[in-house]
Amino acid sequence: MTILVTGGAGYIGSHMAHLLRDCGEKAVVIDNLSTGFRWALPPDVPLLVGDFGDRGFVTDALKRHDIEAIVHFAAKIVVPDSVVDPLGYYENNTAKARTLLQAAVENKVRHFIFSSTAAVYGEPKTTPVREEDETSPINPYGRSKLMVEWMLQDTAHAHPLTYAALRYFNVAGADPQGRTGQSTPNATHLIKVAVQAALGMRKGMDVFGVDYPTPDGSCVRDYIHVTDLTRAHLDALAHLRKGGASLTCNVGYNRGYSVLEVIETVKRVSGVDFEVRIAGRRPGDPAQIVAANDRIRALGWKPEHDDLDTIVRQALAWEKGLARRLAA
Repeated sequence: MTILVTGGAGYIGSHMAHLLRDCGEKAVVIDNLSTGFRWALPPDVPLLVGDFGDRGFVTDALKRHDIEAIVHFAAKIVVPDSVVDPLGYYENNTAKARTLLQAAVENKVRHFIFSSTAAVYGEPKTTPVREEDETSPINPYGRSKLMVEWMLQDTAHAHPLTYAALRYFNVAGADPQGRTGQSTPNATHLIKVAVQAALGMRKGMDVFGVDYPTPDGSCVRDYIHVTDLTRAHLDALAHLRKGGASLTCNVGYNRGYSVLEVIETVKRVSGVDFEVRIAGRRPGDPAQIVAANDRIRALGWKPEHDDLDTIVRQALAWEKGLARRLAA
């Protein structure tokens, strides 16, 4: 049996593909290569270039590769962009996910692991936020993902499909073996932006708001290493394979760092003092969001890279290697 990874040539998806192969699982990837790269995948993992919202294309892939489970990463993910282009986000993240889910049901796929987001909580009323807390997203990105969670719940009630919706917090870092990392041009991830500033690839960086109700006024986030995140997907899949019920889990470290704290860490680890400009708030950014992670830990998940210095150090190493690759 084979696991289908949508968006598998992208940042998180490529880490998932490597982890699956490391664990002896058979995998196949669907990616349109709009933000992904063939070289980011293990050489023996098939890449099917196409759109996960193309029902015929997906149906053919499910049949030809005897797909047991789908791990669905493919999505638009930039919060401010979702505010400007809500319909684009609802089409890509929600409508196309519905098409993918229908193909899964029709072809008797047994398990579905969904890449959801902490953005479904909006502005949490408590810290850390728990899965049973109110979901009230404040941007189209979060809403587009929450709608897919609802579709999964309803589909699992009506069909023999089990699912895990994993609500990511802020993903960072790179593969410790240096095989893949955040490679998308103009990516907006804070640690990547700060690392690029430290390496002189950007003329400093902006901080979007220092007037939030947080200790230093900048937004607070729970930063999780991408390898620990992908491991959570395997633990969730193992739970479903053993007959476990469908579930929704936060995936984070239960500890937050402010934007300014992350920048200071990047400066210290890199040894470079780059320019930091204070700008106004961006639309759709909550002040603080940190994960309660009891539920995913109950599945046996144990973080191995819960250290901000390590995350930054690996991001720096990856960015340097990526620059060499692009220059070659």
